[in-house]
Amino acid sequence: MNSIRAIQSLNKRELENGVSTEASWHADYRDTAYIYIGGFPFDLSEGDILTIFSQYGEPTYLNLVRDKESGRSKGFAFLKYEDQRSTDLAVDNLGGATVMGRVLKVDHMRYQKKEGVEETGMDLGAVTGNGNGVEEEETESEGESRPMLKEERELMALIRDHDEDDPAKEFLVQEKKEEVSSALARLEMKKHKERKHRHHHRKHDSHKHRSRRHTGSSGSDDGRRRKHKHSRRRSKTP
Repeated sequence: MNSIRAIQSLNKRELENGVSTEASWHADYRDTAYIYIGGFPFDLSEGDILTIFSQYGEPTYLNLVRDKESGRSKGFAFLKYEDQRSTDLAVDNLGGATVMGRVLKVDHMRYQKKEGVEETGMDLGAVTGNGNGVEEEETESEGESRPMLKEERELMALIRDHDEDDPAKEFLVQEKKEEVSSALARLEMKKHKERKHRHHHRKHDSHKHRSRRHTGSSGSDDGRRRKHKHSRRRSKTP
């Protein structure tokens, strides 16, 4: 409940202060269209989850985590929307909602399929995407793809693997999210410096190119003038 209250408090504060979309806390997750859904009844099926969450956008992927032996739902899932902006609506409107007496936990996340582990998720491309079962290319709104940060991998593992009944889980997840935010800020600063460095080099190279072109042009003009003078001297010779 702590994370739900924290999100609701953030949204309320942003609404009161008139915070823009670009400055919202949601903006930290513009590069991912995935959400974490937890706390729902164990009887809910994939179809039930899609029915609930499709009211805020078109889902393209769903992984309802189940026990390998019994096949019983573990009460949490990962869902991806076609449009990243749908995640904001789902987090704001469904986080804290009650379904069959249980409170939903909905939050942004960066999800990565594990290598070497059997994929149990549903690619919904055949139903909601391009019709051939292949997930469509990510939209521009999802941002450029990049490798997950160490902090992001740790957060994903914590959400996925930590005992749902542990009362300290909410605190641990919130703490890890703060680490992720700091890591993202450092990454953005590094990218900004690299872009600035590349821009400086392009400007320098462009200046050198213009200088060479100007020099070459001057040389050609000199050559034409010398050739013209030589031609005039020849025409005066008896």
